[in-house]
Amino acid sequence: MRKRFLPAALGACALQFASFALFGASTGVERDPVGTGASSCPHLRVTAWELHDRTDGVGELVQKREWLLLNGTGDFDLACSVVDVQDVLTRRGTVYLRLAALPGSRNWDGPDFKVKPSSPEGVSVIDRPCRTLKIPYEGGDIGRRAALMAAQRELRPFVPGRDGLFLSNTWGDRNRDARLCEPFMLKEIDAAAKLGVDVVQIDDGWQKGRTANSSAANGKGVWDGYWATDPDFWKPDPVRFPNGLKPLVDAVSAKGMGLGLWFGPDSSNDAANWERDADLLLGFHRTLGIHYFKIDSLKTRSSVSLEHQSALFDKVLKGSGGRVVFDLDVTAERRPGYFGLPEIGPVFVENRYTDWRKYWPHQTLRQFWALADVVDPVRLRMEVLNPLRNMDKYEGDPLPPANWPIESVFASVMLGSPLGWFEASGLAPETVSRLAPFVAIWKRHRDRLHAGVVHPVGEKPDGVAWTGFVVKGAEGLDVVLFRELNERAAFSFDLGPFGSVSSAEVLSPRGSASVKDGVLSVVVPGALDFVWVRAR
Repeated sequence: MRKRFLPAALGACALQFASFALFGASTGVERDPVGTGASSCPHLRVTAWELHDRTDGVGELVQKREWLLLNGTGDFDLACSVVDVQDVLTRRGTVYLRLAALPGSRNWDGPDFKVKPSSPEGVSVIDRPCRTLKIPYEGGDIGRRAALMAAQRELRPFVPGRDGLFLSNTWGDRNRDARLCEPFMLKEIDAAAKLGVDVVQIDDGWQKGRTANSSAANGKGVWDGYWATDPDFWKPDPVRFPNGLKPLVDAVSAKGMGLGLWFGPDSSNDAANWERDADLLLGFHRTLGIHYFKIDSLKTRSSVSLEHQSALFDKVLKGSGGRVVFDLDVTAERRPGYFGLPEIGPVFVENRYTDWRKYWPHQTLRQFWALADVVDPVRLRMEVLNPLRNMDKYEGDPLPPANWPIESVFASVMLGSPLGWFEASGLAPETVSRLAPFVAIWKRHRDRLHAGVVHPVGEKPDGVAWTGFVVKGAEGLDVVLFRELNERAAFSFDLGPFGSVSSAEVLSPRGSASVKDGVLSVVVPGALDFVWVRAR
């Protein structure tokens, strides 16, 4: 596998791993001791995170398992992306990150790591045709998260103004491409601007060709082999957009936003048309200034496919000077997933819809909370739906989307890359009047939030918990706590492990907070609401 491209303007021309080791198939994966700083009587805890993609058919995206190793017991194998070995006495450890697709989507079979209870290292890496990072740290789980994020940000640095933006996409209202046309999108752009959206993305249907997901396909759409189907497949639809995409680009630019497009790379013949795809995307970027592309329908069928797909992204990143951002959809198919191509942009995590009673804010919060333990949160594109759609489908449910204040729904994913999974022009005026001011507050602080290290805290979200995040930054802490459906309006949390603080400023529309002796005490008056506190 080639080293991924990172432009010099973003701080690196070639990847350098000064603080951790990089292992691949060519190294033979023989290693020095794990670097846990273990005591003379080490007590090692091994933790494994099993992540799941193809999220259309999966409800729980993270399973976390742990073992306190016992000398003299047998070795065993793990197939997963992230494994941590920590000495519970010294709180020092090493976390291993496998830069590959998830098990089940790879081009090879077998485990990734061997757990060795009688070894001072605790774990060894099984040689595979991929990169593996070995990342030492101190300070327990807080240090482990900081080290993991630092490693991921050497692969893809966070760039304010490029990353962590609020993106809207109309597909979440399930009209698919039925309404797509120039007048509709101009109305969407006006509505998105009032809401505070950064990028208005057009999903499947802007192009002349029809995919299998199109409302107009009539069973004849395609999901691969686009160039063979029609050489003009990727030209703007001449009926829906008779003036091309430039009027839309001009409209978003006039309002300080950007335009994004859905795109399906041609996976046929092991992605043999990768250069054609790359040249097409660079053409959109250079002639229209389009920087954001949602990558869908991708099929990584072989190592050759992966090499060609990697080359596609490399060419576009290099040709755009790193300005193009790819959202890699992981909702279906065999794809690189969370860690296979971490340098190209965010991961489009879920398709969830109220139409089939498949969206609950606490479920999205749960997945974001669990993924943020090991995935750089700014790389998680997570959804905010219109909570007032299909209210009848949740009749009798105490946790319907409509019971969550819209600011709380947005806050549940604001530490990542928020996705407005709705038609902005279809939001109720009350929704816009409540959300837009909060988005403006978030924008004033988001660079600080995204530059910090996000730590999931409290109980794992399940609809009735007190849960949330601490963001540890260079200038103090941000604490975002959610009161789910429970009777406990007050909650206290010891911030001592994260740093010394003496003041608390509430940034959310509701809630109160105070700090005494390092303990943060908050009150959230209503259930399914939140408080955002800046503590210094």
